[in-house]
Amino acid sequence: MSDFEDEEGVDEPVLEDENEEEGQEEEKTPENPLTEEMLAESLSLLCKTGNGLAHAYVRLDIHDRELTDISVLNCFIHLRYVDVCGNQLKDISPINSLTHLLTLKADRNSLHSAKLDELPYLQIASFATNKIMDTEGISHPLLEHLNLSFNQIVEVTGLDSGKLNKLSVLELRGNKLMNTLGMNITNLRDLYLGANTIRSIEGLDRLEHLTKLHLRDNQIEKLDGFSENMKNLQYLNLRGNSVADVKEVTKIKCLPLLRALVLMENPVSDEDDYRIEVLITLRRLERLDKDEYSEDERQEAEEIYEQRRQEELAAQGAQEVIHTDEDD
Repeated sequence: MSDFEDEEGVDEPVLEDENEEEGQEEEKTPENPLTEEMLAESLSLLCKTGNGLAHAYVRLDIHDRELTDISVLNCFIHLRYVDVCGNQLKDISPINSLTHLLTLKADRNSLHSAKLDELPYLQIASFATNKIMDTEGISHPLLEHLNLSFNQIVEVTGLDSGKLNKLSVLELRGNKLMNTLGMNITNLRDLYLGANTIRSIEGLDRLEHLTKLHLRDNQIEKLDGFSENMKNLQYLNLRGNSVADVKEVTKIKCLPLLRALVLMENPVSDEDDYRIEVLITLRRLERLDKDEYSEDERQEAEEIYEQRRQEELAAQGAQEVIHTDEDD
């Protein structure tokens, strides 16, 4: 199997009918706060505290309990790993007290914001499948992986590269993004933007450490927005977009390390000799869609490339002769 699979990470969740969801929201959710008794049953992993003089449980797994309030966490400041997925939380501000936190999983709640105070040791944060509408208030200096997929984000704002200089993986699948602005985070390696309504690629041209870019199931027609500064990009997934002209592939010739390209389910993939035409343009490409190029395909592409080059040189020579005759 190739190093670059046609991966898109988590599956898209099944969304309820909007009217049905609104009706459910009108019914007030019964209060179900996290109690110390419930919390005690869900703690694990006994470790030394920061000063090394005492011990405390540092892992809390309290998912799928229909919780509405986690205020009790204010008293458990030594927690490092917290999973509150699958509850009915609208507020996770008590997490601000957990200054030793390393991992936070808060998927499948009713959060409208991922905003928290700066948590100095937080490395992984996941807020997938909530009702989050913006990306403000995320500034954790050691954060490496941020998942905001399947929310209601229209525009990315407030992600400061200076405050997020360790961030290497950003997931924003299944939102309402129309472009790729606001994601210029210096050390980003993997960027997942599938299942949005993106029409244009903008503001990514300075991501020199980016190796994987997932843009599956958007509305992209033109492949503008790439640059030679993206010198480490190896995998580009554009499956299920609207690219119709194979000449658009010329615009990604500037990517020196591109090895895998996914263009299936675009109109261009229905063109005759689609695979060969892409390879003629991107001669270092190893895989197109799900299949690696064969040696026969490479040889055919090289022969056509050379033939066209010779024809172009001959045409240029003929044009120069015409100009010389006109000058005489």
